[in-house]
Amino acid sequence: MNEIDSRGPIARPTLHDAIVARVRDMIIEGELTPGTRLHEGNLGKILGVSRTPLREALKFLASEGLVELSPGKGAVVRKFTEKDVHDSLIVLGSLEGLAGRLACANATDAEIHEVRQLHDRMMDMYGKRDRLPYFKLNQSIHSAILRLSKNEALVSVHGVLQARLKRIRYIGNEGPEKWAGAVADHEEIISALEARDAERLSKVLTAHMEQTWERVRHAI
Repeated sequence: MNEIDSRGPIARPTLHDAIVARVRDMIIEGELTPGTRLHEGNLGKILGVSRTPLREALKFLASEGLVELSPGKGAVVRKFTEKDVHDSLIVLGSLEGLAGRLACANATDAEIHEVRQLHDRMMDMYGKRDRLPYFKLNQSIHSAILRLSKNEALVSVHGVLQARLKRIRYIGNEGPEKWAGAVADHEEIISALEARDAERLSKVLTAHMEQTWERVRHAI
């Protein structure tokens, strides 16, 4: 008899998850631009869903910081100022720098190999110039390194800021030069992680956020 997998059943995506993912992608890719009012009726028709699950999805996206809810206007795609973005990237850089040090000390070899696999898949998407899947894998790598820190408080704070800046981070890959620069940073990140070089990984993660600001500042 086969052993029961202790990790439990595979989660099936719900309608809520599907709506959240679709609207999030529309915001990330710029189909729904900052400041756009999200009319529940019109958006529901586009997505083929009723208002109730859409309203719950918009509330979730508001908790991520991608959408703002107001009594007078309803749901609006959040618009960030330059200071909002710069301040957030400074904090993200510090959090990721700390996470890099902790990951080098706390991660297992198997966990580091999983990050390598994410990196290789991301590079495959880069080779195909398939931008949205590339971006999602890119974000998964950053989240994975945070998890390898084994510090739940750090993971939680980072997750809030990372979710809020998804659209901003996405535009950091616009243009071949900017995209190539981001990829070069990630090559250095995976190299330092596999070497368990805590100081180098911390520095490159922090510098990556500084470079992200330079890549996005003129597009805000």
